[in-house]
Amino acid sequence: METKYKRILLKISGEALEDKNLHQPYDEKTLGSICSIVKQITEMGTEVAMVVGGGNIWRGNMAESLGIEHASGDYMGMLATIMNAMALQSFFENHGLVTRVMSALPVNACCETYIRRKAIRHLEKKRVVIFAAGVGSPFFTTDTAAALRAKEIGADGIFMGKNGVEGVYDDDPRKNPNAKLIKKITYQEILAKGLKIMDNTAVGLLLDSSVQIRVFNMNDPTNAIRVLKGEDIGTVISH
Repeated sequence: METKYKRILLKISGEALEDKNLHQPYDEKTLGSICSIVKQITEMGTEVAMVVGGGNIWRGNMAESLGIEHASGDYMGMLATIMNAMALQSFFENHGLVTRVMSALPVNACCETYIRRKAIRHLEKKRVVIFAAGVGSPFFTTDTAAALRAKEIGADGIFMGKNGVEGVYDDDPRKNPNAKLIKKITYQEILAKGLKIMDNTAVGLLLDSSVQIRVFNMNDPTNAIRVLKGEDIGTVISH
């Protein structure tokens, strides 16, 4: 089946993995849904890389409230993303998806250290690659890691699945029922309007790139496939 994208990077927040009812870091149903989406994408011939956040385990404001220095708190967040990447890897491989975790921090006992050419080779061999530990330095978000890795591996698009939100709006749809969905927007317009889709460092990295971002509702597992086929759903962000 023909798809619009040869290689994508799927960005998943740590909070999306959380079981909010049981107050546990992982929800089995959510892991299963993500696994199903990734499996369908790979079966269509598209190569899949991922960046996962760590907010289900550790958030930056927790460091501040506990008096933990900012840089140390950021490193703790990176370790949380490694845990999430390993959880996804185990779940994926239990369902037949060959997966590699590549960390920006060396943790050789449990995952590979990120090397760009090796990551590309894994993708060419149709393995799912999960990038963990952000960019390996404090003061940068996983949004920035997603933008950087997407450029490094030559991804055609970044897929940002949102929880219950159809795309990018001109205001917070959870607070303003009259907020309007934005179908298309440029990286420059995001900066000019101050829209909080991703941090400005990440947007700046993509200003001169051909990488598209597709923002859509992840709650419907068919949406990712529809986006892959080029259907006009959610929001398209480009240069």
